[in-house]
Formats: sequence, structure tokens, C-alpha cells
Amino acid sequence: MAEVEIAGAKIKGGRLMLLVPIVSALGGGLWGGFEFYKDYMDMKEIIQEIDVDTITAQNTLTQTKLDGAIDYTRDIKNNLREDIMTVETHVDKIRSEVQNAIDEMNQLQKDTLASMREVEALNRETEKDVRDTMRETESRIEEAMTKLEERLSMRLQEALDNPLVGN
Repeated sequence: MAEVEIAGAKIKGGRLMLLVPIVSALGGGLWGGFEFYKDYMDMKEIIQEIDVDTITAQNTLTQTKLDGAIDYTRDIKNNLREDIMTVETHVDKIRSEVQNAIDEMNQLQKDTLASMREVEALNRETEKDVRDTMRETESRIEEAMTKLEERLSMRLQEALDNPLVGN
């Protein structure tokens, strides 16, 4: 059988077949390590080219803009809160004024109804007084007419009874 000597080790026939996979595994491992090292060096070069100051400046600018936006949003929120409170104050004032107006209208309505009742009572009383006065006046007129008729009848009778008046 064939014999191979590697680093002082003699490999015979069947063992030679084991050597091929070991050598190819070592070669694959070395190739993989080389590729890994190459990728590492490429990344190192890329990382070294990154401008940290630019990124920091951009982050600072972004943070400043974000802080400004937060402050602006807070201002808007506070302004809205103040506006809402002002509107609520106005609504409460209007509600109070409307309630006062309603109360005044109700009081006016009560006063008007009371005045109307008084006027109606006064009208009824005045109407009664006018009727009574008219009856009294009518009675006086009838009495006066009766007296006048009696006087006229008496004078007429005297005139008829007078001998000097020619028959």
C-alpha cells in the first residue's frame, strides 16, 4: 500500500482517505476565516469613514427640532386650554344672563297677570258703578219728566178752565 509522510507522521493506505476530508475541512476553514477577515476589514474601513460629528450634529438638530415641536405643541395645548376656559366662562355668563332674563320674564308675566286681574276687577267695578249711575240718572229723568208732565197738564187744564179764553 501507499504510504505518505506528513509532518513526521506516516499515513498508510486507508488512512490516506481520512487525510483528504481533513485537508479540505482545514482549507474550507481557512477560506471562511479569510472571508470573515476580509468582511471585517471592509466594515472597519466603512466605520472609519463614518463622520461621527455629522451624525452628532444631525442628531442635535433633530433633537432641537423635536424639542421645538414639543414646546410648540405644549404652547398650543396651553392656548387651547385657555381658550376653552374663556369659552366656558362666556358660556357660564351667557347661561346666567339667560336665566336672569327668564326669571325677569316670569316675574313680568306674573306682574302682568296680576295687573290684568286688577284691571278686570276695576273694570267690573266701574261697569257696575256706571250701570248704577245710569239707573239713578234714568230714575231722576223719569221723575223729572213725570213732574214736568204734571205741571204741563195742570197749566193746560188751567188754560182750558180759564173763562177768559174764548170758547
